[in-house]
Amino acid sequence: MQIEMKVDAGRRQFLQAAVTVAVAGLASRSGIRLPSGGDVHAPVDLSAQSALQTLLAGNRRYVANQLTSTRSDLTALRRQTVETQTPFAGVLACADSRVPVELVFDQSIGQLFVARIAGNIVTPEIIASLEYAVANLGIRALLVLGHTNCGAVKAAMEAGAEPGQISALYPHLRPAVVASRGDYPRAIQLNANGQAELLRSSSTVIHQAAVAGRLVVAAGVYDLATGRVSVT
Repeated sequence: MQIEMKVDAGRRQFLQAAVTVAVAGLASRSGIRLPSGGDVHAPVDLSAQSALQTLLAGNRRYVANQLTSTRSDLTALRRQTVETQTPFAGVLACADSRVPVELVFDQSIGQLFVARIAGNIVTPEIIASLEYAVANLGIRALLVLGHTNCGAVKAAMEAGAEPGQISALYPHLRPAVVASRGDYPRAIQLNANGQAELLRSSSTVIHQAAVAGRLVVAAGVYDLATGRVSVT
C-alpha cells in the first residue's frame, strides 16, 4: 500500500512568512539585488530536465569510478569564478560527511549550488539560499538529496533525549517518521519527498519557476554502500 506524507499546512504558512524576512536579510547583508519580475537568466543552455539528467549522468560516472571532474584545471576554475558563478543545478543535502555532493555528481567548482543541513530539511534560511540560486543564478534543477542510514532521521524516529539542540530537528522530520509507520528506509525516502514538496509549496520563487518550466524540483536518496542516487 502506498503511503503519502502530507505537508503540514501550518508549517507551510510559517515558512512562507519567515522566508520573506530571511530573503530580505540575506539580500541586505550580501548586497544582493533580488529581481522583481521573476525573470531568470539561464547560466547554461540546459532545459530543466536536461539539468537533472546531467546530475544523474555524473552520478553514474561516480558509481563507475570514472570521474571526469577530477581532470579539471582547478586554478583556471578558481580564476573564472572569482567574480561570478553559473551553477546549473542546486542540491539540498544532509550535512553527513559520507555524502560528498560534488563528487557524488562528478562536478567541480561553480557547477553546483549546495545547501547542507542535518536531515536535508527545509527552513527559512535554506529556502532563502535556494531562492537566490533560482532567481539570481538561474539554476535549472533542484534536488533534495536524502541518504541511507541517515542519523537525523533515525534520531527522530527514536525521539530520545540528545545533547544540545539536536532535538530541534525532530519537528521537521516528524511527518516522514509518522507516515513511514516505523519503516526506516521508507522514512528517509518520504522525508526527501516531503522536503521537496515544501520547497515547491512554500516558496513563490521556486513555485513560479517550476510552473513556468524553468526549474525541475526532484527528490532522491543516495545509497552509502553503492554510491548510487535513486530519484524517488
